[in-house]
Amino acid sequence: MNVVNESPRRKELTRLAAQLFVQEGFDRTTVRMLAQEMGIKSGSLFHHFRDKQEILAAVIEEGTQNALSIARQALEGCEDSAEARLHAMARAHLETLLTDRNAHVVALYEWRRLDAEARDHLSHLRDAYEALWERVIDEALEAGLIRGDRFLVSRFVMGALNWTVRWYDPEGPRKPEDLAHELIAMIAPASSDAPLSTKV
Repeated sequence: MNVVNESPRRKELTRLAAQLFVQEGFDRTTVRMLAQEMGIKSGSLFHHFRDKQEILAAVIEEGTQNALSIARQALEGCEDSAEARLHAMARAHLETLLTDRNAHVVALYEWRRLDAEARDHLSHLRDAYEALWERVIDEALEAGLIRGDRFLVSRFVMGALNWTVRWYDPEGPRKPEDLAHELIAMIAPASSDAPLSTKV
């Protein structure tokens, strides 16, 4: 299965599809709706994608690759301490909301709609992203920065970050850097003496 977004036109169609999937949901989105949103005829859509499933796979691939790329860059550019790496991962996750919010939301909430072939094709990307988080959380646990079971801590932290797509406004007063700082202060209070704010 090949869903790599290699052409600018395909990338643009994928971006528009992500927007529609967020607005309408994957199940309620029809090929006709997608074509209308993209400004093309329904038949022309299949010059770029095999079917609606492949469009969904392309959107989720885009969102997951973006999150993985931002996270890797953040870790490469941060200090080599458990606290700095934990903060960098939290900030990177939130920054995906700024760079490609719709694809990120679709990747989170429509994964279950993928068929078995697409899930098999894309699982390595999701696994790679989760592995980054698990490694950073392991480092924080070993450093005594946080406490608890690695599995539970990782699910708790990622769950909290993922839920921000429901309430966090990237255009609001709080930037990803600020929100990441406060999250780390909550799960590792000793890492920061800064007071928590109530603005979102």
